[in-house]
Amino acid sequence: MITNPILPGFHPDPSIVCDGEDYWIATSTFEWLPGIRLHHSRDLVHWRPAGHALTRPSQIDLRGVAPSKGVWAPNLSVDHGVWYLCYSLVRNITDNYFDVDNFLITAPAAQGPWSDPTYLNSSGFDPALFHAADGRKWLVNLEWDFRPGHEHPGAIVLQEFSPAQGRLVGEPTPIYRGGSDLGCVEGPLLFQRGEYHYLLAAEGGTGYGHGVTMARSHSVFGPWEPDPANPIVTSAAARFQARGNPEYLKPDKFNPASVLQKSGHGSPVETPGGEVYLAHLCSRPALPQLRCVLGRETALQKMVWTSGGWLRLAAGGNLAQVAVPEPALPSSPWPAEAERDDFDGALSAHWASPRCFVDDTWVSLARPGWVGLRGRESLFSPFQPSVLARRLQHLDFTAETRLAFDPRRFQETAGLVCLYDTMNFVYLRLGWSDELQTRVIEVTQADNGHRLEFPEARVVLQAPSPGSEPAAVRLRVQARDLKLNFSWAFDEGAWQAVGPGFDETKLSDEYCKTGEFTGAFVGLAAQDLSRRQAWAWFDWFAYRGESR
Repeated sequence: MITNPILPGFHPDPSIVCDGEDYWIATSTFEWLPGIRLHHSRDLVHWRPAGHALTRPSQIDLRGVAPSKGVWAPNLSVDHGVWYLCYSLVRNITDNYFDVDNFLITAPAAQGPWSDPTYLNSSGFDPALFHAADGRKWLVNLEWDFRPGHEHPGAIVLQEFSPAQGRLVGEPTPIYRGGSDLGCVEGPLLFQRGEYHYLLAAEGGTGYGHGVTMARSHSVFGPWEPDPANPIVTSAAARFQARGNPEYLKPDKFNPASVLQKSGHGSPVETPGGEVYLAHLCSRPALPQLRCVLGRETALQKMVWTSGGWLRLAAGGNLAQVAVPEPALPSSPWPAEAERDDFDGALSAHWASPRCFVDDTWVSLARPGWVGLRGRESLFSPFQPSVLARRLQHLDFTAETRLAFDPRRFQETAGLVCLYDTMNFVYLRLGWSDELQTRVIEVTQADNGHRLEFPEARVVLQAPSPGSEPAAVRLRVQARDLKLNFSWAFDEGAWQAVGPGFDETKLSDEYCKTGEFTGAFVGLAAQDLSRRQAWAWFDWFAYRGESR
C-alpha cells in the first residue's frame, strides 16, 4: 500500500512526471535554498530526496524576500529528452498586489544540470507548460486581478511559448475561471488524452476548502466543460460556494472525518501499465488547534478513468485517502536514512538555508567530522542569517547536536533552533555574559515578531581554566504532546531542562501572521552581530521522528 503523505513535512504543490522506470516529483521551496526540491521513486511507494533544481546564485536571489514568498508551484515536464521546470518567484504581496515573475529552466535530465532561468511573464503565478502533439508549446498561469470590484484572484490565461525565440509570443488569452463555485482558481495544468484537452486546477483556496477540479475541451482555447463531479479530490465534506471570497484558510470547512486536510493542487501521472495516480498537496493539522506545524505535504491518490472520460478516485467519492493501493510495479525501497549526520562529507539533501546558498564564506567542512557556521545576522533577518536546518516531518520528534563554541562577546551566539520563519522560532543558544564573564545557555522565543527572553532559565557554565578550551555541550529539543522541551548536557553529564515547554503549534501556517505557506524546520544557527567572524562548530546532528 501507499501510505499518505508520501512526502511528509513541508513539500507543497507537487508536480509529478514518469520517465521510463523513474518517477520524479518537484515541490515548492518558498524562501528556502536550494530551491525546487526534487524527489525520486521507482514504485510510487518509496521516495527519497534527489537534490534541487535551483542550486546557484546565477539562477536566483532571495535575499530580502519576505516569509512564505520566494519560489512557488514548480511545474515539471519532459518533451523529446528535454526537461522543463516553470516556477513563480514571488517577491511581495501587499494589499492585493502580487509582485511576481515567472521563469523557465531546462535540463538534459531530471538530476540536472539545470539552466539559468528564462523570463516568461509577471501577470500572476503558477505557470505550467503544455507540450502539444503538433509540437507547439503553451503556457498557462493564473493572471492575478488586483482591481476592486473584480473577482479575485482572476482567470487562467493561455499564451504560446516559442523555444526557438526563448520567450512567449502572441498575446495572453483568458480561457478559464474555474470548474466550480469554490472560488480562488489557481494551479492550472493542461494535458491531452484522446480527443480532449483537460485542464486541472486548484480551487477553494489552499486551506480547508481546497480541492482539485477538472474541465475538458476540444481546443486549448476552450470552451471548457466542467466535470459535473467537481471537486474530484478534496478533504472538505460538502460542496460550497465561495466565489469572490479572498479568505483562503476557511477553517469552517475542516472535515473531522478526514486525516488528510487541505487536499488540492493536483498533478496526474500514468504508469507504463496504464494505472493513473494523482499527486496533490495536503496537511495534517494538530488538534484541536487546527494548526499545521508540518505545513503542506504531498500525497498520492489512485485514480481511474470513467467510460465518460473523467478522472475519479479509485476508492470512490472524492475524499483524499490515507491508504492507497500501490501500482503493479516491482518494489524498489531505498536504503534507510541514518538518523545522525556526522558531517563526514558533503551536506545531505535534507539541509536547507533561508534565502542563502551554502558556500564556504559561511559554512565549512574543513574540520573533518564537523560542520562550521560563521556567525552572521540575527534570526529575524530576511537577508543573511547563518542557519542550516531540515524539515520537521513528525509532530513528535527529538533533535540533538554537539556544539563547540567559544564566544567572547554578547553578540556571539550559536545553538539549536526550531523555526517557521523570521518572526516565529524558539532558539536554544550558547552565548557570553559580560556580567558573569563566562558562557551561558539561554532560550529565546520569537512569537509573531515579539522577542521573549527567559532570564530565570539561564544556565551559567563554569569558566574554563586558563589556557584550556571550553568544553563542548550537547543541545536537545524534544517534541511531545505539542510541546517543545529544550535541554543541555556536557558530554558525560545528564540532560538538564532549559526554559518552559513551548507551544509547538505556534510554528504553523495558521499561527504565523507573516507566513502561512511553508512549514517548521529544526537545525543549527550561529550569529555574530559585532564582527561577523565567530565560528561555531557542530560535531553531529541527529533527528528521530516518532509516528503517532
